[in-house]
Amino acid sequence: MIEYFSANLWQVWAIIFFICLILELSSGDFFIICFSIGALFAGIAAGINLNLTVQVIIFAIASTLSIFFVRPVMLRYFHKPQKERLSNADALIGQTGRVSQEIEAGGYGRVAIDGDDWKALSADGSAIEKDARVRVVNRESIIITVERI
Repeated sequence: MIEYFSANLWQVWAIIFFICLILELSSGDFFIICFSIGALFAGIAAGINLNLTVQVIIFAIASTLSIFFVRPVMLRYFHKPQKERLSNADALIGQTGRVSQEIEAGGYGRVAIDGDDWKALSADGSAIEKDARVRVVNRESIIITVERI
């Protein structure tokens, strides 16, 4: 078995290549894919019958160069920078929804937004009838403040 792998070392590099690609799918930070690129170049070196030491050196050099040159380009292209990344709850501000349970004057009601139902109160303290369209203007814990559209 060892003789087979030493004669066909390119297959070992191909396995490393595919394992790194699969692991990259779970991380998404374009770091592990750099080792996949290194394994690709080492596999090519194994295909032209260079010895194992040269293959490992090629793997290390190609992986390092990928980290410094390929990864920044991929991050810039696939991860567009945002000024501020909002959490799910903070992203509610500015969203529109429908009143699912009447909001009482000075009290609470419920608002449906994208399939979720939130406890809500009116921004000006007035009553808002059921099925009215509203916009979220603030969020305090799990209670949203809305205004009529």
